[in-house]
Amino acid sequence: MTMPAFAEEIGARLPSADERTIANQLRQVLAASAGNGARVTIVPERGAAPADVILTPSLSSLLMELLRHIGKGDAVTLVPISQQLTTQQAADILNVSRPYLISLLEQGAIPFDLVGRHRRIRAEDLFAYKQNRDARRGQALADLAADDAALL
Repeated sequence: MTMPAFAEEIGARLPSADERTIANQLRQVLAASAGNGARVTIVPERGAAPADVILTPSLSSLLMELLRHIGKGDAVTLVPISQQLTTQQAADILNVSRPYLISLLEQGAIPFDLVGRHRRIRAEDLFAYKQNRDARRGQALADLAADDAALL
């Protein structure tokens, strides 16, 4: 996948075994205390003063999702919703070819802006399209399963 210019990979590699273990441990700690505002105490390694941090449920959920991927050994890239994506980056996120994405743009399925001669897609618009597409696919699958059940 093409990396946005602002993105930093985890050392340009997949998480190490130690990083996966630590991510899984931290996810378990957050899961045990996630509920109505998790209070987490962070103790730095080099003797600095411990810091109490209160996590909201949505922030706890986001961190646990991130840690789950790292714990499985997946590389992770965060894309801010306001980010402008190139057509290649957008195609990579949708897991489609760049020419197919361009055809979607030209059909008006996804809004885009022209920057010079280059198309730029707002991440917010791309994720809205992806969510809509996934919902349509899920409904089509449910319809097929219902039709199949009716035939039996």
